[in-house]
Amino acid sequence: MSKTIQKNIHYKKYYVDSKLQYFKPHSTKIEKSFADEISFSLNQPLKFISPKFFYDKKGSELFEQICNLSEYYPTRTEINILKKLKDELPLYLVDSFRLVELGSGSSIKTRLILDILNRIQEKIEYFPIDISEILTESSALLQQDYDDLHITGIIDTYQGGLEFLSNYDDQKNLIVFLGSSFGNFTSNDGKEFLKKIHSTMKDDDIFLIGLDLVKNKTILENAYDDSQGITAKFNLNILSRINDELDADFNLNYFSHHAIYNEHDQRIEMYLKSLIDQSVSIKKANISLMLKKNELIHTEHSHKYTLSQIRELMHQTGFNIKNTWLDENNYFALTLVSKN
Repeated sequence: MSKTIQKNIHYKKYYVDSKLQYFKPHSTKIEKSFADEISFSLNQPLKFISPKFFYDKKGSELFEQICNLSEYYPTRTEINILKKLKDELPLYLVDSFRLVELGSGSSIKTRLILDILNRIQEKIEYFPIDISEILTESSALLQQDYDDLHITGIIDTYQGGLEFLSNYDDQKNLIVFLGSSFGNFTSNDGKEFLKKIHSTMKDDDIFLIGLDLVKNKTILENAYDDSQGITAKFNLNILSRINDELDADFNLNYFSHHAIYNEHDQRIEMYLKSLIDQSVSIKKANISLMLKKNELIHTEHSHKYTLSQIRELMHQTGFNIKNTWLDENNYFALTLVSKN
């Protein structure tokens, strides 16, 4: 028996065909949220921009390029772990599961999990949750390779998408949060996010999360400040997005990419550095921004973890660890947890 969707009044349903549909908040809701958040974050004494705004269409494309860089180890390392799960993950998938992905994937990682489900189930359902419009493109690419793949996309924040899904139906979900995106959260926000996932999960749902591990400082800094400058373009693109969507006048030539590893707090810190004294107008956020030379705008933290910290984090947020898989260098971990 399916639940009746109770909380979708802010969403519009787009029906593409019998195997592809997606839900999207009304555009005024997205624009208001972006403008309000930028207005708040850039008016703080220590200015910042949320990393969730990296991923417009161009930002998502740049991140795909980052994932192929020799310095950026997380993607290829996680792929190698996932390839080893083809015989082990099905042991935890009793009956039929739907794949719910936080972040839209058409790359090899999503396909590796779909391949596992395709081997053990008659029907595959895939619910990608992503704030970027690239979700619709990646879904179409996936359907070219899977004849009986039914996709329902949710174009929203992860929290919004999870809340939407909790009222959708009674199907069991395999929720995955791949990559090292969880590391973007502060310690407290990360715990609240995991509690949110826990609260929206049904008793039979399971959750697979990728977590980057503490390692050599040089390896980490090279991964976030690559020799080709792709990460710099990715970081600066967030200013282009503000220009385009919020009618701002950032001059990207007056900013540089700045990334360091903070060993004490176990995190990469990424900033945009102002190269001159300057003023910027952001009309739709109703602010005039004054920046001094060398002033920093924080754009991302990427926290790294030890295995003992992962165990404690899952315990504190109510999860039961089913298994943790590592690569041969202990660079990265995939942890599978259940609600109870």
